[in-house]
Amino acid sequence: MSFPITGVGAVSSIGSTPDEIFAGLCAGRTGIGPLRGFDRERFKAQQLFEIDDRSGDGDEPGRASRFLVEAVRQAAADAGLPEDLSDVPILVGTGLRELRSMELWWRDGIPFEAADLDFGPALLRRFGALDTHTFANACSASLYALALGWDLLEQGEAETVIVAGCDVVTESMFGQADRVQFTPPPSVRPFDRERQGTILGEGAAAVVLRREAEPGRPVRGWLRSVAVNCDAHHPTAPDRAGVTASVLQAQLAADITPAEIDLVVLHGTGTPVNDLLETEVTAAVFGDSRPALTGIKAQTGHTSGSAGLMSLLVALSAIATGRIPAVAGLVDPLPEAAELRLIRDTPALESMSTAQVNGFGFGGVNAVAIVAGAA
Repeated sequence: MSFPITGVGAVSSIGSTPDEIFAGLCAGRTGIGPLRGFDRERFKAQQLFEIDDRSGDGDEPGRASRFLVEAVRQAAADAGLPEDLSDVPILVGTGLRELRSMELWWRDGIPFEAADLDFGPALLRRFGALDTHTFANACSASLYALALGWDLLEQGEAETVIVAGCDVVTESMFGQADRVQFTPPPSVRPFDRERQGTILGEGAAAVVLRREAEPGRPVRGWLRSVAVNCDAHHPTAPDRAGVTASVLQAQLAADITPAEIDLVVLHGTGTPVNDLLETEVTAAVFGDSRPALTGIKAQTGHTSGSAGLMSLLVALSAIATGRIPAVAGLVDPLPEAAELRLIRDTPALESMSTAQVNGFGFGGVNAVAIVAGAA
């Protein structure tokens, strides 16, 4: 079973639509820049992958909801849905919801309603959406939401669903990362020997899924499977067995072998432990198969709850265009990746039909999706 993806939308630090983001990745553009929303005197780290949308100095509330609404608007319009989405379930994966707005209320007294911590009120105001669900589930949250969207379609509970992911960087999360990474990384370098850690980013992504394709309506791709598990191995460190199980489950559910997968969009956070384990699991699962491997966080930052869907949209664009963005910042690959085909330096040009998308989060929440091209 596969479900058609009929609409896409996204915003990030390197583009305000999926096409702009993909073009930026292929051009080697990065969204990293000096802190704009936080007091720089409070932190060692001075860089983030922020979306530059603020109207003045300092920060302002409601940005996560604003990005989410825009991604959903793009996806709904792309799918030909009406402005009124009262009949369409909207499932949102996130790491932190509107926590940044609550921080501004607590510290600076900026007005904020408790109900707006969840994204439901913003979606109701903009789209009349009545059936909305926000899942705060770490860095694989949007792929978890995708799995729940699959369930709604498979069980006949809905004909159309919108799945989204969204996060902005909060000062408390940035502060935690600043304390853990004693020497702030100057950049994100996934799968490189000299990688020093990740840098947070902002973004939102959305897709429209339908039970069946509509006659005359273009399809962006096909969702062939989503697999999720929670190994609960450690608060932050990944577990080899849990990660491997999620990959194998996704391939089994899609009725596909590793040799039939052309591209893998890796989670690739640029952190020592996560990159090493993902490299080893990928080598073990794919064996002699050599799919192209890429990752986007060196250019978008780690966008937390939206990361999985952002990578999925990149996978669809790569299949559609025959272009695979290179892993930025990759100079000296890990020795464990010696037999893997990591795309380096410049985009690769090749024909593809099927891609795997990895998403792994704190607490052992693992999620993997398999997508195919529109043809």
